[in-house]
Amino acid sequence: MAFLRRGSASRLDQGPRAALAGVLSNPTFELIPLKNVHDQAMSLPRGATVSVTASPAKGIEATVELSIALEAEGFRAIPHLSARMVRDLAHLRELLARLADAGIDRAFVIGGDADEPGDFPDGLSLLQAMADLGSPLREIGIACYPQGHAVISDGALARALRDKAPFAAYMTTQLCFDPAAIAAFIAARRADGITLPVKLGIPGVAEVTKLLSISARIGVKDTGRFLSRNVRFVGELLTSGGIYRPTGLLEKLVPVIADPAAKVIDLHLYTFNQVLATESWRAEFLTALRTPA
Repeated sequence: MAFLRRGSASRLDQGPRAALAGVLSNPTFELIPLKNVHDQAMSLPRGATVSVTASPAKGIEATVELSIALEAEGFRAIPHLSARMVRDLAHLRELLARLADAGIDRAFVIGGDADEPGDFPDGLSLLQAMADLGSPLREIGIACYPQGHAVISDGALARALRDKAPFAAYMTTQLCFDPAAIAAFIAARRADGITLPVKLGIPGVAEVTKLLSISARIGVKDTGRFLSRNVRFVGELLTSGGIYRPTGLLEKLVPVIADPAAKVIDLHLYTFNQVLATESWRAEFLTALRTPA
């Protein structure tokens, strides 16, 4: 199955082609701890970096267990540590010890969506506790929100990002389909003095119905607001023939990816566990980018 429009990659100049090829060569693949996850992982490239989500429905133990299993299979696992799902300091120590025993020295720290948090109401409080414990984690990622958050104000998000930045090695953008919003957000953060490298969060290839149903299952609380703020995405869905592909989005993001000041270091592919389709698209696009026009 062809995943690219005819001549898509060849329209780009050599510099943009190289920039896109760079971030597509070794992206981060996000997996959800659902029943089919181990079958899906078999379609990942050998040694791939895999980000493992955490949701109240599955529990943070499912995230840690899957991360440990993937690490043992030769992948580079990045477990999501959801602050509101960590009960207390003892629970945090236990989680960190399990990761250390498995040779995992990295994590992605988020506030999370649990309605009733334990001792850590947000990502910053968890990061501070981890620092106080002398956490064995050497690489920590944090989230950022080019299109805002359903229940947190833009001002509060900006303050939280500034406060969390000293604890982190990079920031990953929320799932976002608006290149202008992403570019404006990164430029604003650089103007604020935040120099963290950024991973761009983009969707993988997925059937539209499956993408939306899995979104609901992992806790998207405000689907209507999300769709209203991504009108272009809705239009693409309506003309996609039932399959969404991120080719056009990436092409529009080339100016940001190729700008050294933006410090884009990676892509974070939200696969919705549709790994085979996403990896097939990535491999085809990468080959096209590396083929002389």
